[in-house]
Amino acid sequence: MVSSKTLKRLWPIAGILFVGIVSIQFMQVPVQNDEVTHPINAPEEVTKIFRKACYDCHSNETKLSWYDKVAPVSWLVNHDVKEARSRFNFSTFDTLSVTDQQVRLWEMVNMVLAGKMPLNTYTTLHPGAKLTPHDVEVLKNYVVSISPTKYHDSTQIKSAEEEQNVLGERLTASENIPVAPNGVRFIPDYKNWEVISTTSRFDNHTMRVIYGNKVTVNAIRSGRIKPFPDGAAIVKVVYNIIEERDGKVHPGAFNNIQIMIKDEKRFPESKGWGFGKFNGTGLKPYGETAAFNTACYNCHKIADETGYVFSIPLENKDLK
Repeated sequence: MVSSKTLKRLWPIAGILFVGIVSIQFMQVPVQNDEVTHPINAPEEVTKIFRKACYDCHSNETKLSWYDKVAPVSWLVNHDVKEARSRFNFSTFDTLSVTDQQVRLWEMVNMVLAGKMPLNTYTTLHPGAKLTPHDVEVLKNYVVSISPTKYHDSTQIKSAEEEQNVLGERLTASENIPVAPNGVRFIPDYKNWEVISTTSRFDNHTMRVIYGNKVTVNAIRSGRIKPFPDGAAIVKVVYNIIEERDGKVHPGAFNNIQIMIKDEKRFPESKGWGFGKFNGTGLKPYGETAAFNTACYNCHKIADETGYVFSIPLENKDLK
């Protein structure tokens, strides 16, 4: 049993803790639910899934339990909801362009397939938010259904090849190197790098060839990707897929080039990664301001186990 002398010592400590807990309740800004103005326009089966698994963080319809309102738990909840809404908000989703909606939905499906969303910490307290295999299939099928037409006319192949040749000539002759708003420059020499992977996206029917410079290739081969060293650079070349009804698949027209460069000093807020995207044969830089870098990083967060890079070669399974 605890002696009376020990209890006398513990009471002041307990009193201080109690006063401290009560005091911090006044040091918080509760989650605010703004008006639902332009909610996502999707089939009921789809929105029902989003409501049960996503709306508490990614909408203006957050429902808080009593413990979510008690500091310091409320501080964490407020931070998570604020960050989630900044990435996408189902209550204003219909204000996005069709292309941006497709990108966000593809990101959602990627998160789900990777087991990153819903957060395990959330589903532990809200088991009803867990997604079933059927839920995942419904979401995946929905993303596919709103993507561009799957089949194309095979006569496009010749024009696509000509377009790629024009692009190659342009890159060779270009003197004015395009620069993204965050300062990431286009890299004409990427074609001399090693191909580290090839991928495709089922939602928008594109195929990609991913190149890495020597720093990147050496880091992958040696397993030093957490983090990738400064100087690593990755270039992803995206082509539209020409898929014929008989199952034949061809690289179609050039779509865009995406670049990642590692520089801890220049991009500290995105784990050292700077992103660039250059659209069409004109290589028009994507993004109005440098803030687009954050949106790119947010998508790559789910790849934290592979240094924030999605396209690591499959044969490198023993990465450290």
